[in-house]
Amino acid sequence: MKHVETLNEGLKRAYNLTISAKEIDARIDVEVKGIAPTVRMPGFRPGKVPPNLIRKMHGEALASDALQKVVQEGVDNLMRKEKLRPAIAPDVRLADGYAAGKDAEVAVALEILPVFDLPSLDNLKLERLMVEADEAAVNAQIERLAAGAKRFDDAPKSHKAETGDQLTVDFAGSVDGTAFDGGTGEDMAVEIGSGMLIPGFEDQLIGAKAGDQRTVKVTFPADYPAANLQSKDAEFAVTVKAVKRPAETKIDDELAKQFGLTGIDQLREIMKGQVEQELNGLTRTHMKRRLLDQLAAAHDFEVPPTMVEAEFNQIWQQLEHEASHEEDPEAARAELEADKEDYRAIAVRRVRLGLLLSEIGQANGVAVSQQEMSRIAAQAAQQYRPEDRQRFMEYIAQDALAAAQLRAPLFEDKVVDFLFDKADITDRVVTRAELEAAIEADEDEGHVHGPGCGHDHGDAGKAKPKKAAKPAAKAKAEKAEKPAKEAKPAKTVKAEKPAKEETPAKKPAAKKTPAKKG
Repeated sequence: MKHVETLNEGLKRAYNLTISAKEIDARIDVEVKGIAPTVRMPGFRPGKVPPNLIRKMHGEALASDALQKVVQEGVDNLMRKEKLRPAIAPDVRLADGYAAGKDAEVAVALEILPVFDLPSLDNLKLERLMVEADEAAVNAQIERLAAGAKRFDDAPKSHKAETGDQLTVDFAGSVDGTAFDGGTGEDMAVEIGSGMLIPGFEDQLIGAKAGDQRTVKVTFPADYPAANLQSKDAEFAVTVKAVKRPAETKIDDELAKQFGLTGIDQLREIMKGQVEQELNGLTRTHMKRRLLDQLAAAHDFEVPPTMVEAEFNQIWQQLEHEASHEEDPEAARAELEADKEDYRAIAVRRVRLGLLLSEIGQANGVAVSQQEMSRIAAQAAQQYRPEDRQRFMEYIAQDALAAAQLRAPLFEDKVVDFLFDKADITDRVVTRAELEAAIEADEDEGHVHGPGCGHDHGDAGKAKPKKAAKPAAKAKAEKAEKPAKEAKPAKTVKAEKPAKEETPAKKPAAKKTPAKKG
């Protein structure tokens, strides 16, 4: 097997690989021996069919498999001999005109990873901005929790429903006098003024008392999820079974018990932990940005164009999606086009930082353990339906690329933590407002923060040209990716909401930007 280099330009390499007919034929013999024990042919005992007959029976398939394997071996040998580190999978093409029994000419093209000097870890200096989780912050968190934990008390039978009251109703809907699927329900809780139902439904219940019956007339929205009801006029026969008035939610042991806790002290302790976790996340975000800025400033090596293009396409796709949801999509897209090269520079920096962090991690023994990999795979599987989670786990186990994409964010975080341990860190106590202002200043100064390895980790950066003012489209595009949130404590307190019965009177969900990756 011979090879000749045909291109050596920057990070691009190309080779012509010649695989002799003799090598291919030898590989076919190996394939024949591999399947011989399973071949069945009349007149021969199992496993005793002569090789020449096996070749005659399965010649075309054997030759195809043999050629594929010998080409793969040739490419692998080429990588070892030339000490190549591919940035992406090589492009391997068999020359036109190949015929069985002849030498195979194979063209191999690839981009290699750059070679660069690793940074000295002795000169890293960082400032850690720290915010104390004081009593005021904890109280504010509890007050927000209490505001979301609404409760209602039974109103007097003579009480007429007002905005803010909660009604328990039965309903039966019809369009042109005909009932429709999902148009009936019992014991549904309706809070007047919540905006949970389509416009006009809740307002027509104002003034109702327990035991009243009302006919509610509404028009389904043009974008209603059920196509057969879109823009249709409907009537609902509503029976009001109970009326409740909002009750004051006190911050006491009873509030804590609503969340399965023993009392207010335990709730306060958990809330303090959540506030601390949130503040620690902000501190880490700021410090990580400064770390990456130092690394980026000290390195300016060439990066593989294909990796840059893939990263840029990912950024651009997200920005175009954001622009399409602006009030003036065309103006937003025009502004993006004007700044297109700025975003391409972001892609270059992300790729460079990703390669740099990868090399630092590998050189210093940073790795993601199998146990950690199993944990993050199990967490990722939770976004799927229960019956599909096992299939997802099997997919991750079998697909190396999918596993690498899942592993990348955790690997990066571990490298960053390693660098934090090596850095000379100075602590400074600040207020939350000062910390948030520092993070915002990073964004305003055009820093590009976050991973650069081609994966969207949720801690991605943004760069922007400084302008006195900019349309909403640009501002939204710049914030398309936010720093990743730190993991929450094991026990998180959230207000529990009762499950609502499905009803066609519900307002369709507001259109939202798809959740970010990572």
